[in-house]
Amino acid sequence: MKVEAKREMSGTKEGITGADLLIETLVDAKVDTLFGYPGGAVLPIYDAIYRSKAPFEHVLTRHEQGAIHAAEGYARVTGNPGVVLATSGPGATNLVTGITDAMMDSLPLVVFTGQVASSVIGTDAFQESDVMGITTPITKYNYQVKNVSEIPRIVNEAFHIATTGRPGPVVVDIPKDVSAVISAEEFENDFYLPGYQPNKTPNPLQMTKLAEALSRSKKPLLLAGAGVLFAKASGELKEFAEKYKLPVANTLLGLGSFPGSNEQSLGMAGMHGSYAANMAIYECDLLINIGARFDDRLTGNLKHFAPNARVAHIDIDPAEIGKNVPTEIPIVADAKIALQTLLKSSIDVKGHGDWTVKLQQNKSDYPLWYERSNDLMSPQWLIEQVYRVSNGEAIVTTDVGQHQMWAAQFYTFDKPNRWVTSGGLGTMGFGFPAAVGAQLGAPQDLVVALVGDGGFQMTLQELSVIQERNLPVKVIIVNNEALGMVRQWQGSFYEARYSESIFSTNPDFVKLAESYGIRGLKVDQEDNLVQVLEDVFSYDGPVVVDCRVVQLANVYPMIAPGKGIHEMIGVRR
Repeated sequence: MKVEAKREMSGTKEGITGADLLIETLVDAKVDTLFGYPGGAVLPIYDAIYRSKAPFEHVLTRHEQGAIHAAEGYARVTGNPGVVLATSGPGATNLVTGITDAMMDSLPLVVFTGQVASSVIGTDAFQESDVMGITTPITKYNYQVKNVSEIPRIVNEAFHIATTGRPGPVVVDIPKDVSAVISAEEFENDFYLPGYQPNKTPNPLQMTKLAEALSRSKKPLLLAGAGVLFAKASGELKEFAEKYKLPVANTLLGLGSFPGSNEQSLGMAGMHGSYAANMAIYECDLLINIGARFDDRLTGNLKHFAPNARVAHIDIDPAEIGKNVPTEIPIVADAKIALQTLLKSSIDVKGHGDWTVKLQQNKSDYPLWYERSNDLMSPQWLIEQVYRVSNGEAIVTTDVGQHQMWAAQFYTFDKPNRWVTSGGLGTMGFGFPAAVGAQLGAPQDLVVALVGDGGFQMTLQELSVIQERNLPVKVIIVNNEALGMVRQWQGSFYEARYSESIFSTNPDFVKLAESYGIRGLKVDQEDNLVQVLEDVFSYDGPVVVDCRVVQLANVYPMIAPGKGIHEMIGVRR
């Protein structure tokens, strides 16, 4: 199939530089936000941005890692590709963490990197790095532009690849001479990718097998992952689950794809998932996975993962089906189309009332729990208050670690695309810049960055961005003066040898915020937290709130390394 792009630019142009052509192509692709940081190899492109008065917004972050995480947050919330521009050498290599993060979490990004002039590529020229070699394993695809005339086609291909099938990052490396040269060559922006044709429509025979399996099942379970969100299939998932009264467990990145407050929701499954969700996976006789990739943090020891279940797996990426978990009913398809097909089917689902009763009893008997503190705040209680005061309506971004898991457990997501976190790569420093991108993508929404004191210090320089743009991001620092998850593992598995996981000093975060011209607050007692949150969430501007929490609090339940999904520690009745 030939994918036709607009042909408005096709033909010959006198005196157009590669940089000008790039900007025109971005405008044609309806890019509205570009995250970037200038440098020598991209000066022609930045000059073209200045001269073109392009209708898109350029967001100057204070570090390339901030730019790409902001683009990830933007992509997660809007569903549109995040677009990034950085210079050669260190500019490009500073993007590597975010590119890998986007690859593992299936986020659509188009990343433009500058490169040294074509004539000196391979000579170890100043600020040269092998962007193609570095990014080949961490991108969905990558390009190096050899000729000005290729720019429209390559850029349009990049956007198409990044946003179709299983989304992911695409890198376009542009040598400085290609962006600077003035060309009168003919060019087109049509493209034809015969080897890349993602399948969206499910095989009818496989759908029949799934319907038959569901009709015979006495203990069915739906497992919903981020693929449901990418397919914009949350409505269909809810309709399907309610039609057949099916329980639903979510992966970490699938939170919000099914309303967490719905009585059929069992919550998050996996290493720090709920008892009800994990035991449902262990005991079910039919597991229908929609858009999740069966990663190790979900499955635990594979020997004990859904041992009694027939497994059906609906996924847009055929490489994920059967990769980790043997799959009896593989269905390569877009989640939305697959669910629409199931909804049109007439499935004679037998009663599974006893199963439903048991799962609801597990939810009641083994809830999430925590201990209140008489000293500093309990971190779980803090998250609950953020949820309550925000009415569960906030877009929540997080770093990685204990606070991330507490947010997943205690902030209930009823709507899709309100949860922005780093799953597969587990990237500290992700949460705050991702909140910047999320706020730019959803300017009318309340965006709360729940960050740890460790992760926040990795990318806090982006405070400049929210100050200069008056972005009303609310930064809630869950401050336990430690690398909390590292400390927890050291306490559980290394006989409490807390090697380099406790901070002997932290900055005064209030003064730090104020030094950026941002309002800063500190809360260390439960008594005044709610009032502070109410004030902060109603304030029209950025705020940093340093919340002091108990240092030795742990995340429970927990599945220890090598254990099965049913072998949780820290479960209380």
